[in-house]
Amino acid sequence: MRKVLVGLAGFVIVMPVMAQAMTVAEFLSKADALKANPLLAMTSSDLTLLRKEIATASDAYRGAIDKQVAVGKRPSSCPPPKGTAKIGSDDIIAEFRKIPVAKGGKTSVNAAFAAFMTRRYPCKA
Repeated sequence: MRKVLVGLAGFVIVMPVMAQAMTVAEFLSKADALKANPLLAMTSSDLTLLRKEIATASDAYRGAIDKQVAVGKRPSSCPPPKGTAKIGSDDIIAEFRKIPVAKGGKTSVNAAFAAFMTRRYPCKA
């Protein structure tokens, strides 16, 4: 019984994290709403949410690269050091818009961001 309760408690802790995975479609919908009303955008909680979503995706992407290197694999891409990449919100939004609508509803921001960075910063041979 105790094992069941511990397992259930672990699932309840992880479940909100799983539920929070934002799709590209959701991201673009929020970004479009913010762009439609720039004066209100600066005080909108959605602006903070979108920034946090990209920061989380960036951290996950860099973490995956670090893991690849740690186990001796060639990294999937070779981005510049953190904080030095010249990528703006317009770049990210433009890349996310290239994802077909049908896929955008299912593609997570993390996956789309990683794919974008992999295309943008390929490793030189």
